[in-house]
Amino acid sequence: MTAEEISEDPSPRIPLSRERVLSSAVAIADADGIGALTMRSLARELGVKPMSLYYYVANKGEILDAIIDMVFAEVDVPSVVGDWKREMRRRAGAVRQALGRHTWAIGLLESRSAPGPATLRHHDATLGVLRTAGFSVKSAAHAYALLDSYTYGFALQEAALPFNGRDTAASVTDPIVQMFSAGEYPHLMEIATEHVLQPGYDFGDEFEIGLELILDALQRWLPETEDGPKATEPTG
Repeated sequence: MTAEEISEDPSPRIPLSRERVLSSAVAIADADGIGALTMRSLARELGVKPMSLYYYVANKGEILDAIIDMVFAEVDVPSVVGDWKREMRRRAGAVRQALGRHTWAIGLLESRSAPGPATLRHHDATLGVLRTAGFSVKSAAHAYALLDSYTYGFALQEAALPFNGRDTAASVTDPIVQMFSAGEYPHLMEIATEHVLQPGYDFGDEFEIGLELILDALQRWLPETEDGPKATEPTG
C-alpha cells in the first residue's frame, strides 16, 4: 500500500462496546420505533455482523431491559428533602419529557421482568418521598400507581396528537371545525373556537392542570397538617 493510499484511508473504526451497542439501539428506536429494533438492524447500524453483538448482549430482551433503564437514568430521582408535591411535580415533568424524547418507551417502562439499577433507584426514591411525606404503605402504592397512570397516559396521548406545541392546533383543527358548522356538534364547536383555537393554546398545558388536581386530592390522604385534617384513606 502506498503512502498516498494510506493517507486516503478512512478514520479508524470506533471499537464496539456494550455502551455503543445500547446507544445505537436507542437511536434506532427513537428514529423508527421499537418495532424497527432487531439484532440485524442493530448490527447494520453499527456496521458489524449480527453475531458480533452477542459478545455484549445475550439477546434482544437484554437490550430492551438495558435501554429502558437508560430512559429511567435520564430522569433525576426525586428527593425526600423538601415538599413532596414539588418533588412529585418535578418527577412527573421529567418523566414526561423523557417519554417525549423516547416515545417508544411509553408502553415498555413497566414491562420488564429484569429491571435495571436506574429503574429500581427511581422507583425506590419515588416511594421514599411518598412515605416520608406521611403516606401509609398502601396509600403510597395507590398514589404512585395513580401518578404513573396519569403521566404515562398523558405522554401517550401527547405523542399521538397530529400537532405539537403552542399555536399548532389550528392547522389540524380548522378543517375539522368546518364539519361543525351545521350545528350538529355544538359542544365541540364551543371548545374549538373558545379554547383550542385561541392564541397561545398548547395541549401540553393540560398536563400541569391535571397533575395539580391529582396532587391536591392525594394531599387529603395524609395525616392532619396545617393544610387541613386527614381524610379517610382509600380502601382496597
